[in-house]
Amino acid sequence: MKNIDFAEVNRAALSSLPAIVSGWLPNGRREGQEWVSLNPLRSDKKKGSFKVNLHNGKWSDFATGDRGGDPISLGAYLHGLSQLDSTKQLAKMLGVSYE
Repeated sequence: MKNIDFAEVNRAALSSLPAIVSGWLPNGRREGQEWVSLNPLRSDKKKGSFKVNLHNGKWSDFATGDRGGDPISLGAYLHGLSQLDSTKQLAKMLGVSYE
């Protein structure tokens, strides 16, 4: 069994990040290099406090201080997964083989 290459999965996710976040955060919209959305994990009423940088994958909820540095951590946060499980889910979604 091949070890999961977190960097490889993140690179693959970055190249498809607009499509990924539009699926994960369908109530959002693109504003320049960012995806601006409501945070689905809290009763967020105003777009703008939750943003994902579509170039580097960094994301933040400016209202709560939750943040991360890549698509893997975003998937883990949004879906309540560990970093490993988020990586596996992204790898499967993107066709990145690790087994």
